[in-house]
Amino acid sequence: MKYAKANSNMEASSWNQSEQSHAEDAALRVSVLSEALPYIQRFAGRRIVIKYGGAAMAHENLKEAVYRDIALLSSVGVQPVIIHGGGPEINQWLKRLGITAEFRDGLRVTDSQTMDVVEMVLIGRVNKQIVNGLNQLGALAVGLSGIDGSLVESRPWGDGSHGLVGDVAKVNPDVIEPLLAKGYVPVISSVAATNEGQSHNINADTVAGEIAAALGAEKLILITDTPGILKNKNDQTSLIKQIRLLEARKLIQDGLVDGGMTPKTECCIRALAQGVSAAHIIDGRVPHALLLEVFTDSGIGTMVIG
Repeated sequence: MKYAKANSNMEASSWNQSEQSHAEDAALRVSVLSEALPYIQRFAGRRIVIKYGGAAMAHENLKEAVYRDIALLSSVGVQPVIIHGGGPEINQWLKRLGITAEFRDGLRVTDSQTMDVVEMVLIGRVNKQIVNGLNQLGALAVGLSGIDGSLVESRPWGDGSHGLVGDVAKVNPDVIEPLLAKGYVPVISSVAATNEGQSHNINADTVAGEIAAALGAEKLILITDTPGILKNKNDQTSLIKQIRLLEARKLIQDGLVDGGMTPKTECCIRALAQGVSAAHIIDGRVPHALLLEVFTDSGIGTMVIG
């Protein structure tokens, strides 16, 4: 009888602990939702341009988290616009086709043969995967490239030594406006063309920044494989949570921001200079980083403000 009573007490204790754990978990969820409410109210009806790339495109669990974040943003009245690249998948297809991938100054050297693969992969494959993933979660996604409706007009990048690598000459937001008005989520690949019809491969960060400016977006968010802008590039814990545009410029000038972070930071600076309210660099390796940055007080990455 003593053993039976002891077992009964242990079971009751275990049950109480389980119930307490469930109650604490529920309380945490309610707290998170409560914290998100003022941000949901603030950003309802506003445009948020999201550059989607890095590990968040390569790993299924991270991919699913990003899709859910975007679907949730859309469902609460935010107007997300997605810009994407797809470098790793381009490399895979180039390898399959026996085409050597060449990079110079951090940019893909793009001859006509490589450009064919870029268009095939970004427009025909990656774009439709993202659209399908969002539609499966109830978001009304529509796939586009910069070529569609002359959404993005391109020009050769630099002196043309990188081949068919382009820069943004002009953005025509009229192509996107009717979609946003009807609740669709535009998903745009970073391929554009000149007035003469020559296709160009453009850095997706650049396209995202210019589209954000053209749309008068509330936010530009770059999903990357870094925590954000660091005080010390060798210390992943030295994250700068918020920085002003002039301070960001000085970090570049002083060489504290360099390498792959330089074009991302410059992209944020250009977007802010053209009227975007805030730009964010966040770590896509963290599940639901997008919601954590937009809907919580602490955020997760670096916010650049004017």
